[in-house]
Amino acid sequence: MKKIKRIALVAHDNCKQELMEWVDCHWRELIKYELVCTGTTGKLIEQELLNKNNINKENNLIKITKLKSGPLGGDQQLGAAICNKEIDILFFFWDAMEPQPHDVDIKALLRIATLYNIVYACSRSTADFIISSPLFSTSYYSEENEQIEEYINRAII
Repeated sequence: MKKIKRIALVAHDNCKQELMEWVDCHWRELIKYELVCTGTTGKLIEQELLNKNNINKENNLIKITKLKSGPLGGDQQLGAAICNKEIDILFFFWDAMEPQPHDVDIKALLRIATLYNIVYACSRSTADFIISSPLFSTSYYSEENEQIEEYINRAII
């Protein structure tokens, strides 16, 4: 049985409109997967997908998990899900120009996404390349980062 991908979608306040426009362009592809979103982003995406997919409202096929808002722990919840291999792809439209109260959580999330070698995009152009890749809709296995094994087996003096 083919594993269904779990896709995380996150956007800072100044980037929510851009993410919603991106979701509007790619909703037919996104509804095929399990979605995980932080806070307000999740509410907005769920409403958008229900509006787009109104034919199936009674047979709601949208699979979406809403975590806490990023500053309230949602970024950390998402990082934990990545560590537990529960997220396959991360689309994180973050505001590079606006300091966030949870900047350390954002940095940690991106570090974990890199460490666990998941596919992630932090801009619309990268997100477009990822979702249009032939690998997006196929089973794809990425090797675990060697740094994890090296860390686990490190010599402790």
